[in-house]
Amino acid sequence: MTDEELKAKAQSFVDEVWEDVIADIRSLVRIDSVEDPTTAGPGQPWGEGPRQAMARGLEIAARLGLEPHDCDGYIGYVDLPGSSQAQVATIAHTDIVPIGTGWTVPPLDVTRRDGYLLGRGVLDDKGPFVLSLYAAKFFVDQVRETGEQLPYTLRCIVGCNEETSMSDVEWYLEHHEAPAFLFTPDADFPLICGEKGIFHGLFTTKEPVAGSGQALVELDAGTVANAIPGLASAQVKREASDFLLSRCTHDIESEALDGDMVHITSHGIGGHAAFPEGTDNALGKLVRLMLEGDPDQAFGAQAAQFLRLVELLTRTSDGSALGIDAQDEVFGALTLNAGVARTLDDGRTTITVDVRYPRSITSAEVIAAFERAAAEHGCVFEAGMANDPFYMDPSLPAIQALLDTYREYVDPGAEPFVIGGGTYARHFPRACAFGPHDPRIKDPEWVGIEHGPDEGVSEECLKTALKIYIVSIARLMQLDLA
Repeated sequence: MTDEELKAKAQSFVDEVWEDVIADIRSLVRIDSVEDPTTAGPGQPWGEGPRQAMARGLEIAARLGLEPHDCDGYIGYVDLPGSSQAQVATIAHTDIVPIGTGWTVPPLDVTRRDGYLLGRGVLDDKGPFVLSLYAAKFFVDQVRETGEQLPYTLRCIVGCNEETSMSDVEWYLEHHEAPAFLFTPDADFPLICGEKGIFHGLFTTKEPVAGSGQALVELDAGTVANAIPGLASAQVKREASDFLLSRCTHDIESEALDGDMVHITSHGIGGHAAFPEGTDNALGKLVRLMLEGDPDQAFGAQAAQFLRLVELLTRTSDGSALGIDAQDEVFGALTLNAGVARTLDDGRTTITVDVRYPRSITSAEVIAAFERAAAEHGCVFEAGMANDPFYMDPSLPAIQALLDTYREYVDPGAEPFVIGGGTYARHFPRACAFGPHDPRIKDPEWVGIEHGPDEGVSEECLKTALKIYIVSIARLMQLDLA
């Protein structure tokens, strides 16, 4: 098949299957697949929702002619066997971040509007996952028509723990060899060849600073560490709230509760922790209000000390308030997000941090800065996940095959780039992130971003991505990937 014939056949295929693609995306979006430890157990280590979404993905793949494999609920994969057991692979995920607030459309359904799909996961990553299956379906049909196997086995890996710890892919690589080459459709075009380091940590107050016997009863914000909170709230005793009530604005509101309680709610602009530009951390906004006046008198010295720490963590998104601002020519600037605040049953209060960092600073330096801040504000700090920056040489033939395909379809001058987000690619020896979102497209204001309300993606963007994936896979199959 010539290159022109391949592209023409891909175009016809996309036109033919598109309504089926939409239907399958909708069937996945309707599953609330946030990790849920309370329903975790044998066969569903990440909880019932992720298990259901992964199982649904395997069902779709089987219907499309691929061989499904369920790895005890940890992860799944589907194969189109080739003449070699070595694999050209894709990996996408069917788990999602929590729904959050601010939606104007049903989040667990697909709303089709003016050429866009809206719903949790249509962009990250249920929509792209379905594209990967239909790209494989194209080759299922080709093998049936010609009777000739592909040079490599084509594998689509079905992740279901990407949004929290990526423990699914860690399990996979402990039990399976890595593919000869892999891309993940979970990012932006033209091609992502590098990802910043990612670090998570948790501050916890040493003593109770909130609760029924305190002026600050409860502090609550955010859903996951890697999302900037668009909503934050505090429940306070009325005698501590008078100065707050006089300062409430259109985006910070109050509600009197039964007894002597007042509920204060702050509205911000949520988004992905790796991309703070254009967001507004609702937790930082709320805490800055609470620190006006005399917080030591209003909430007590220990609570005020913790609030000052939260203000420090939310003051800037580049870490400069803590002295960890850093950048380099490849990865750009460090980003810091204070994403989740919770008051525990015993009155101690926690806050998570998410840091995306370049190679000019280490996770050890970040940890040291956080430990100093914790000691100065009556807290303990616990370091969590730490993944070093990831980078692939853009001159590799497999990378060039993908990039050239995008250039032919969309932008001849496109160049690979690095991001602050973290994808599955960083866990594999030869991998990259490759679309499907095209940042050149100017979306309407009512289209939300990934991890935010009204998450959306252009249908035309997805259609183009499916064609690019088909042609790219065909070209990868012709390379020596040994």
